[in-house]
Amino acid sequence: MAEARCPASCGELIQGWILGGEKLVSCPVNWFSHVNVSDGMPSKHERPLMRQMLVNVLQHLGIAAEAAKGLRIDFDSSIPLAKGMASSTADIAATAQATARHFGVSLDENTLATLCVKLEPTDSTLFRQLTLFDHQTAATQRPNEWLPNIDILLLESPQRLNTADYHRRDRRQSLLEQAATLSQSWALFSQAMQDRDHHKLGEATTLSACANQQLLPKPRFDELLTIVRHSGIYGLNVAHSGSVVGLLFDAGRHDVEQLCWLLQQRRITDDYPQQHRLQLIHGGVR
Repeated sequence: MAEARCPASCGELIQGWILGGEKLVSCPVNWFSHVNVSDGMPSKHERPLMRQMLVNVLQHLGIAAEAAKGLRIDFDSSIPLAKGMASSTADIAATAQATARHFGVSLDENTLATLCVKLEPTDSTLFRQLTLFDHQTAATQRPNEWLPNIDILLLESPQRLNTADYHRRDRRQSLLEQAATLSQSWALFSQAMQDRDHHKLGEATTLSACANQQLLPKPRFDELLTIVRHSGIYGLNVAHSGSVVGLLFDAGRHDVEQLCWLLQQRRITDDYPQQHRLQLIHGGVR
């Protein structure tokens, strides 16, 4: 038996038309999809793309596809589905690495990225560092050394969105209309990484979230911006192809209880009935 796990993402730190095409930087958090691959009869409870990934890894390793019939995939995931939290990327990336480990091999990040984008648009959570990533082709991979010490209050909406369907929409014109804003967001993000500046990072993520309101609006967004300004937290980020919102703060500097009270007082919790306190962590398949 071999196992692997890959983290969820609280949406994206930034996403949009950057450097000539749509790219993103995921926001990895401490929820995981755990996958085990072992000898045995396939389970009826696998998620569909897991089995396809297993077969693709066998092909990559030069192993006959027939071998898949004798391999079992078991998994356990705490990641909500269809909310923009990279649940599918976590599943297939962990499946890929667990399958390779079952045969005594370890896949590097570039190989994982290539395998994943062959199946679907992929989040950059499979990279250890915060990485600007072309999530549809894997052609762009720009890592950043700094991992900010950031707490996240994740606001979970009951709304669900099929990410694959969303990416099939013709969004090019809308993305191009927001290209100037995303250029500014990317510049702020890059400067924040260089200066290790949490506030500048929050500006970058908030700007990207504002641009995304033109493509996939989030309920009560203006009120959330008001809370960000009045509370002094770093900023917010969103799932650009999902429904969750993240409030970015430092538990040592900001009052999270006050933040929760403000959400309740303004009845924003009506639209986001579940809140989860998470942390920004290193990405990568463990």
